[in-house]
Amino acid sequence: MSSSVEAVETTHRPAARVICLDAAERLLLLHWRDPFDGALLWEPPGGGIEPGETPLMAARRELSEETGLNPDAVRDRSVPVERDVRWNGKRYVGPEHFFVAHFAEERPVLRTTGLLPDEQVNLHAYAWVAWSDLNTLVDRIEPPTLSRVLATLVPDGPWCGPVR
Repeated sequence: MSSSVEAVETTHRPAARVICLDAAERLLLLHWRDPFDGALLWEPPGGGIEPGETPLMAARRELSEETGLNPDAVRDRSVPVERDVRWNGKRYVGPEHFFVAHFAEERPVLRTTGLLPDEQVNLHAYAWVAWSDLNTLVDRIEPPTLSRVLATLVPDGPWCGPVR
């Protein structure tokens, strides 16, 4: 009888994500192509926390690098989420701090010039999506706990009711 064991690489550092909301309460999701298998997934901007950074500092830096949006819009309250994600041929398990940022305009334009060349290649698209339209997105959406995070950080939003 043979058995297989999957190697799990825990994130070498925690990560931070930013749930961006525009004036119409649309969410910003980035559509990434996995460089290993070509799979596509949607998720909020974010990434690893560098040594010496707080989660808030990392959230603001990542937002600026990935979107060019004003990092000062990131509020200081966060919700920690344990993530289990497959990316680039590896499985990452570890905590991510989710923050929220509100923008006064509708669908602010992104400037992805802060991305490294390999990140530029793997950013397939982005979209400002109404909560009721999340189920129309093709491909995987991360994280699956998005409604819980939003209900905690912004308890008066449309995500507190059922997704239509």
